Parts: sequence; C-alpha cells; structure tokens
Amino acid sequence: MTHTGPSTSTRTRTPRTALISGASVAGPALAFWLSRRGYEVTVVEKADAPRAGGYPVDIRGTAVEVVRRMGILPRLRDAHVDSRRFTFLDGDGGEVASISPHSVAGSAAGRDLEVRRGDLTDALYAAVRDDVEFLFDDSVDTLDQGAHGVDVTFRAGGGRTYDVVVGADGMHSRTRELVFGPEERFRRYLGYCFAVFTLRNTFGLSHEITMWNTPGRAAALYAVADDDVVHAFLNFARPEPPRAALRHPDAQRELVASAFAGAGWEVPRMLTALSEADDLFVDVVGQIRMPRWSSGRVALVGDAAYAPSFLTGQGTSLALVGAYMMAGSLAGRGVVEGLAAYERGTRAFVTANQDQIREGDATLFPTTEQALERRNTMLRNLTTMPPASGRPAHSALVLPEFTAVEPVG
Repeated sequence: MTHTGPSTSTRTRTPRTALISGASVAGPALAFWLSRRGYEVTVVEKADAPRAGGYPVDIRGTAVEVVRRMGILPRLRDAHVDSRRFTFLDGDGGEVASISPHSVAGSAAGRDLEVRRGDLTDALYAAVRDDVEFLFDDSVDTLDQGAHGVDVTFRAGGGRTYDVVVGADGMHSRTRELVFGPEERFRRYLGYCFAVFTLRNTFGLSHEITMWNTPGRAAALYAVADDDVVHAFLNFARPEPPRAALRHPDAQRELVASAFAGAGWEVPRMLTALSEADDLFVDVVGQIRMPRWSSGRVALVGDAAYAPSFLTGQGTSLALVGAYMMAGSLAGRGVVEGLAAYERGTRAFVTANQDQIREGDATLFPTTEQALERRNTMLRNLTTMPPASGRPAHSALVLPEFTAVEPVG
C-alpha cells in the first residue's frame, strides 16, 4: 500500500543520531533510553570490550526505579552482593564495632542494590547491544560543532556527523576537556587519595567488609562472597592532590606505600600485594562541579558532568538517573532545548547528593584523633548511622513518565 499526504514525511523522517563516548554505566544506560526515543545511537569506547570486574557499586533510591523500567532489575537482584557485616578496627587491630553494612551505607535492605561493577555493565550491555552500534578500541579525537550537527573524527580514523554528542567518559572525561576545558576548572578535591586492587583471600573473610583506621588513614578488605580474592582499599588524607605522582604507576605505588608506612593490622600484606597488583587503580577523591552540562549539541552525563565521589556512594545511581533524564528530555524537543530541560530537571537531585560530603568531612575516614573517637563512639552506641533529615538524597527525585516519541529539531 502506498501512503500519500502529510503523514508520509513524518513516517519517513531520518532518525536523529547520537554519539556517546564511554561504555561503562552512564553510556549504555543513555544508549538504551535514546534508542527507545527514536535515536540511532553509536557508543565509542577506548577499551576493547565491555569492562569486567571492578569494585562493587551501589544502586539506590531513584536509580532502582530506572533499572526496573529498563527491565534489568531481576538480573541485578540475582547479582546482589549479600554483605552481612561491616567490622571496624582500631589502630592495633582490635574490634571497635561490627554492624550491618546497610547501617553504614544508609541503604534499604530488600530494595537498594549492591552489585559487582562488572555485573552491572554486563546487564546494561546485554540490554542494548542489539539496538546500538558499539565501536570498541576507539575514541573521539576531535569535535567540531556546526548549526546542524557535530562533526566527529575518531582516533582509529574516519569521521561522522551526529545530531548530539554525549560524554559519558568518567571523571577524567576527554569529551569535557575538548569542549569545556581542563579538568582542573571543574574538579573539587575532597582531601583524600585512594587505591583499590585485588589480592588472594588468605584472610578467612566471607560476605563482609573489615576496615582498619587511624587518623587520616583507612585500610579495608572486602570479601564480596566466598571468592578466593578480596578487594583491597586504601584511603589516606592529603592536603593537596599529588598530581605529579598520579601520572606514573611506580610513583603511584610509592605514594600509597609511603602514606601507610608503619601501619599495623594486615596493611603490610596489602602493600606487598599492591606492589605486584595488575589491577591497581589510584586516584584522588573529588567531585566534578560544572556551571553547565551542555554546550550547543554536546553534553555530559554521569561522572563526566557531576561525579559525586565514592564517599557519597551515589556515583552509579546519578549516572543511571542522569541517563534516563537526558534521553527523556530530548524526546520531542530540539537538541539544545532538550539538553537544557535535562539540566533543569536533574540538577537539584545531583546537587543534593554531592552536598552530602565536604572536604575532609567523610564520616568513615576521620582525619583527627578526636574525630575518630567520636565516630567510634557513634558506631558502638548506634545500630545505624544518623539519618539525614527529610527525604534521603538518593530518593530526592521522582522519575517523570516520558512519552516515547520521535525526537525533533
């Protein structure tokens, strides 16, 4: 049957195109929602495959509703990490308190989720891989905005033009640097550095977290299950970010080793493992705070736009919620108008979560003897961390119901 009349052009209109840089959490989540709003989506990722492994991450509050609407909640519930206790130790290795991990994290048992990062990225990739083009082992080289699109060249060669380009490429975003300028303009240092890696589980730990503290230093071992490996975490206070040391792997190892020189408990064994770890990640604890998340047809989502730091436990949740809000805001609107609507609808939620922590203010990582004793007293006397007043920050946004219509403009 041949169709004629005004409706023909609507039905045959070329779909809008989107390029997303980054295939961790925000990128595939945004690709999922954009593809359902009528976009043809390409995701470019510098790694050669979806990234496996990684430290467990939290999915809380509003973000749980996002993954439910994506249809992956049952899979993530099956992958939920069942941590049963969080034990705090003093500088001599003696027990201070042993409490429920939910009491520390402020999460709701039976609702909020904690999953291995790789399990989440696998679920996101499986949900979107048949509808979206993925370019692995590649990245954006240049961006050039015009009135009707963004011309992109890739490091592997070639170029394309897209209606919208989104940086979902993490705290150290290349997209943000290309369009908005150096990271230093937007990063707020929170006074700590950290290292994460894995090592053999020779500690007899199972489904639990054990953390040792002295003022300004924390060392934790996290046994996600009955695995033969545990996640190691080392966190230490430092007045200024050690930018030079972070550029070289050997300097990173020396930085962490010197910060924990003379430490007790299992820290010497952890430092030995750190010296040999092939999955070591060292970075500063910081947030990304930007006055705007878009410029023309280029926008940022997740940590690239508003990393809240792991101290809030909300980085993954903000990425999932931000992706949902961006895609829904673009539906039925022009690109620039849609990106502005995304920011209007999401910024207050982001700010509420970022504002949970200030420099040197992490409850779990006191920097003075007095603050450490106050925290230990609280842990001994309370079954839960003091609740925030009003609606929890992780649930401060009620997801709108966006209509799945074809994008315009």
